[in-house]
Amino acid sequence: MRRLLFLLTLSFSLNFMANAQKTYPITLVIHGGAGNISRESMTPDKEKAYTEGLNAALAAGYAVLEKGGTSLDAVEAAVRVMEDNPLFNAGKGAVFTNEGKNELDAAIMDGATLKAGSVASVTTIRNPITAARTVMEKSPHVMMVGKGAEKFAKEQKLEIVNPSYFYSEPRFKQLQKAKEEDKQTLDHSSDTTGSTLPIFMEGKKFGTVGAVALDKYGNLAAATSTGGMTNKRYGRVGDAPIIGAGTYANNKTCAVSATGHGEFFIRYTVAHDISALMEYKHKSLRKATEKVVLEKLLKAGGEGGVIAVDRKGKIAMPFNSNGMFRAYKTAKGETQTLIFKE
Repeated sequence: MRRLLFLLTLSFSLNFMANAQKTYPITLVIHGGAGNISRESMTPDKEKAYTEGLNAALAAGYAVLEKGGTSLDAVEAAVRVMEDNPLFNAGKGAVFTNEGKNELDAAIMDGATLKAGSVASVTTIRNPITAARTVMEKSPHVMMVGKGAEKFAKEQKLEIVNPSYFYSEPRFKQLQKAKEEDKQTLDHSSDTTGSTLPIFMEGKKFGTVGAVALDKYGNLAAATSTGGMTNKRYGRVGDAPIIGAGTYANNKTCAVSATGHGEFFIRYTVAHDISALMEYKHKSLRKATEKVVLEKLLKAGGEGGVIAVDRKGKIAMPFNSNGMFRAYKTAKGETQTLIFKE
């Protein structure tokens, strides 16, 4: 009996040590928006600018993972870089509302705990993704909006800026053009601004940025940030800050960040739908994402795409638009930055 107990104890100890020492294949995937992005409209200079912007964000996030940081730290770091880059419709590069404001939305989710945080319609927080994480970690709430979210961010000593920080002349001209046409445009239409910034010279694009990551501890996280829709009216909020629509993470399944026509992503709870297909239908990450994005969403008329990663480090980046700014890096050293359909 003593021998049996000894063997059982030894077996348990060895298994515990093995699990404690187990590390997962760190992986980071990011996106910078999707839409009518064609090779014909993408000059070498424009492609270089976007590639550099994506690579900078990828490097910032992956450096966190390489140093043993968490997936939450990694996705926040990657998204902050894109929020500070005027090439992307998030933070500094945000589009204008019908009232001539820059209203920003963001969300983050921890796959280990299913805790989440988001902010919407904020105008003075330099990095909304950090505000979203602060809501998750420093408040009992999931979502804060408008002036309340800004007051909370200020109390938490986040970086507050004058709304003019987000202003850019080409984006403002884009709003004027949209008003002249008396219609809402998704991020922007063809170049009418005369700007030298590459973002203003491409075709229609859904301007959201996002990141998903797997850290060495096996934890998943997702983060999404956006300036929303050009000429949007009366407090409109898209899918990015809606948990389960544009952002979702669950260690049992995957982490997802979406970009596209937000109304469809909200109505079809795209991010959670992918997770649910994996959890309840036992579909692979690839099959789940393709089912939702390339079948269900496309049939409904919703345009856009997602990036996703599971706990094994497998990634998926399906989209039903002409292109999607995206990049990834894996533990094996595999890295790619892509724009068009390959």
